[in-house]
Amino acid sequence: MTTRRVLLVDDEVAILLTLKAVLEINGFTVDTATSAREAEHKLRNADYHMVITDMRMESDAAGIDVVKAAKSAACNPAVAVLTAFPDEGEDYASDGADELLVKPMNVQQLVVQMEALLVSHEDKKQKAFALAASAAKKASAKKASAKAHEESRQTRSQKDR
Repeated sequence: MTTRRVLLVDDEVAILLTLKAVLEINGFTVDTATSAREAEHKLRNADYHMVITDMRMESDAAGIDVVKAAKSAACNPAVAVLTAFPDEGEDYASDGADELLVKPMNVQQLVVQMEALLVSHEDKKQKAFALAASAAKKASAKKASAKAHEESRQTRSQKDR
């Protein structure tokens, strides 16, 4: 089984350490950050399967900054927003989050949600890869066909001389 690496971001150290312990017991490798700035640094220097971030930390927009940094990371991790106070008008998906987790929560429910998100996110990545590979294959076939057509045209042209 592949170790799933998670970056957990929250400025409340008690929550951070509790969730870290729970996730590690459930087989995740967990790195932590207590600010958006620290999370952004870690995202530049390591690959993660998932990022879970609190929304409001050093600023009201800190969580969104983490989501944006995660979405622009080369590893393309799944991203979940963790908040105690979800805004009804806030569209977390439009900000780039794949999932909204509301704290406090049942620990088993959290792990089940994370597993489901990892599976669905990996499926999306595989589909995107397959589409890109298919497009590249079609482009290659089109180029080969054009080359064969040009060679055939040149051969006919030489015979006509």
